[in-house]
Amino acid sequence: MKIAMIGTGYVGLVSGVCFSDFGHDVICVDKDPAKIEMLEAGKVPIYEPGLDALMAKNVAAGRLSFSGDLAAAVDGADAVFIAVGTPTRRGDGHADLTYVMAAAEEIAHALTGYAVIVTKSTVPLGTNRQVKHTVSKANPKAEFDVASNPEFLREGAAIDDFMHPDRVVVGVQNDRAAEVMTDVYRPLYLRDFPIMTTDLESAEMIKYAANAFLATKITFINEIAALCERTGADVKMVSKGMGLDGRIGNKFLHAGPGYGGSCFPKDTQALARIGQDHSMPMQITEAVIKVNEEMKRRMIDKIIDLCGGSVNGKIIAMLGVTFKPNTDDMRDAPALTIVPALVGGGAKVRVVDPQGQREGEELLPGVNWMDDAYKAVQNADAVVILTEWNEFRALNLKRVANRMATPVMADLRNIYTQKDAKRAGFVAYTSIGREDYGIKR
Repeated sequence: MKIAMIGTGYVGLVSGVCFSDFGHDVICVDKDPAKIEMLEAGKVPIYEPGLDALMAKNVAAGRLSFSGDLAAAVDGADAVFIAVGTPTRRGDGHADLTYVMAAAEEIAHALTGYAVIVTKSTVPLGTNRQVKHTVSKANPKAEFDVASNPEFLREGAAIDDFMHPDRVVVGVQNDRAAEVMTDVYRPLYLRDFPIMTTDLESAEMIKYAANAFLATKITFINEIAALCERTGADVKMVSKGMGLDGRIGNKFLHAGPGYGGSCFPKDTQALARIGQDHSMPMQITEAVIKVNEEMKRRMIDKIIDLCGGSVNGKIIAMLGVTFKPNTDDMRDAPALTIVPALVGGGAKVRVVDPQGQREGEELLPGVNWMDDAYKAVQNADAVVILTEWNEFRALNLKRVANRMATPVMADLRNIYTQKDAKRAGFVAYTSIGREDYGIKR
């Protein structure tokens, strides 16, 4: 099949590369000439493990190309995917559909035959019907159908998620569109991965409901962790005991500094607004948003307490600032709340992150970027583990403690234990949902 992928952001690029690996002919389109130039040179503008090699393989095979010419890409395409950004609209929390509708109108003028226009971007309920109206209005003679095909890719594991999905959701209005989408995903059909065909609105809702539920699990265990600290319970044992219940499951029950990234913050806000617009408030989702922000601020208090009540003049080594490991994504990362507060409090913050500097330099002014954890902790007054990159999971803690002016640690991902820290020579240690030691409040 011939596929046009409009947008080469995270979702568009990963999806386009993976579709080409299915054997389809894929043209990825973007309006940014610099990005197209980079892609044509074989460089990937985002960090996603394995993406560069898979992209190179399919470019070499002649199945994958990049272009700034949307009309040429859409000409003769069987399916045209819209994978542009839907950022939170300033002021009201709605998803901004400006880019989606602009793409739909441009696609309308470029259509030369029947095609299915597929919305891959995360969009509010009713958007696909709006896309259909926009295309019909821009080109009344266009022959097309619309489909909703939300993505469920985890950053850092996106290729495996695309190739081995828990499910593929396709919302359509008729059998003709369903048949095209079946052909698009035929390699997954043949391997018996679940392909769920629904109406348009159900497909749109599944994406929001799934992300809001996962965000709720994260926020719930973080709130339980806060209670564990007051009662003497250990949240790691609590989450394990909960997760062994098959009705609950163990995923997304790891206590930490709060969720971030490109999906959960944006999608929970959008779902809350959708509920308000339909006079059906999403009270649980609204509470999740509120508690998650409180959790991020709670981490600031933990670090200040660890430093004796003030960070003014203190050197703090911050290990990890991306919202999760194996990505360079800084969107709504807890670091964007925590680090500026420390800098504002007079701390001298040194940051180490394997992939975060490219985005982080602009987002985190006033910090000193370093490339080695052991250098960052030299003469430091505190070390904070904020993102659980593998290289921070196996630190020589004794070496870390010996290099520090004051060996104290805030382990905000529960990578280590109180016993590990004591044995290494740390005089104070705090984590999430477990007992601290050496901290005066």
